[in-house]
Amino acid sequence: MGPGDLRDVLGGLTQEEPPDLLVGLGHSDDAAVYRISDEVAVVETVDFFPPIVDDPYLYGAIAAANAMSDVYAMGGQVLFALNVAGFPRELPKDTIAAIFRGGADKVREAGGVIAGGHTVVDAEPKYGLCVTGRVHPSRIFIKGGLRAGECLFLSKPLGTGVIATAAKADACDPAVLDEAITSMLRLNRAASEVAQEVGVRGATDITGFGLLGHAAEMVEASGAGIALRAKDLPLLPGALVLAEKGHWSGGMKRNRRHVEHTLGESGRLAIDPSVPEAIVGLLFEAETSGGLLFSVPRERRSAVLEGFARRGEPCWEIGEVTEEAKIAVHA
Repeated sequence: MGPGDLRDVLGGLTQEEPPDLLVGLGHSDDAAVYRISDEVAVVETVDFFPPIVDDPYLYGAIAAANAMSDVYAMGGQVLFALNVAGFPRELPKDTIAAIFRGGADKVREAGGVIAGGHTVVDAEPKYGLCVTGRVHPSRIFIKGGLRAGECLFLSKPLGTGVIATAAKADACDPAVLDEAITSMLRLNRAASEVAQEVGVRGATDITGFGLLGHAAEMVEASGAGIALRAKDLPLLPGALVLAEKGHWSGGMKRNRRHVEHTLGESGRLAIDPSVPEAIVGLLFEAETSGGLLFSVPRERRSAVLEGFARRGEPCWEIGEVTEEAKIAVHA
């Protein structure tokens, strides 16, 4: 469901939230957070989707990585997860077993365990996780944590959406798809750990609403702005070529309509005309298991780069946080 539609259906759901519910529906963040004690809060999230690749094991692992990403986007650690699945009656049992195995192995890599789940009969395969994690109540990452003057970092390249869409049309080089799969399988665990080390407060993960869709949520929540440098945006190999050929998902169009309506009509979205249209599209394109987008004070910039380097993980500085609550994309 697109961001605009989601906002519409949740708009009438008003309720009084207890004080220990630190992040709930009223905050529109990546996961719910409930305080258990002064030292421990529970992070809870759920995510599932239809197959994004043909290999059932990889599908399960990618879906698991994508679901756990919301825990990392809140600054948490994964504890355990429950399978959430729907499969056609005729789907072979060994295929279903491979999906579950892929998910379980990825959760194990994250330091957690599959503790149960629920499966129903469905016309189209769907798989994901309900994930439980933990975080210190005073060290939660939130979308509203941006502060003007901070540097913006992204922990994974863009392009999974356009690559997966092209692959479904048999229009993607296998090597390009393999690179995208490798990226989608990579956990945001290390990125979250680095962010905790340097004291990040503003963060989100880039998934279905695309980079600009999730950036718009951060702008709305924080009251600060985001300025991106198009030349510094990391792209997966082959993504730009496929974007230039128009292999967009339906999610890209929904995301673009929503952001242009939410920010563009009030003059709070400014994209430099010299930025190529394919790059603009990639900024709106839906991502699966994308990276963490987070900000840090400028004096901690080197600590971020050093933290990622120690873990052998890539990271890109792509912009900065500004005073005015708008999004600007510079060439």
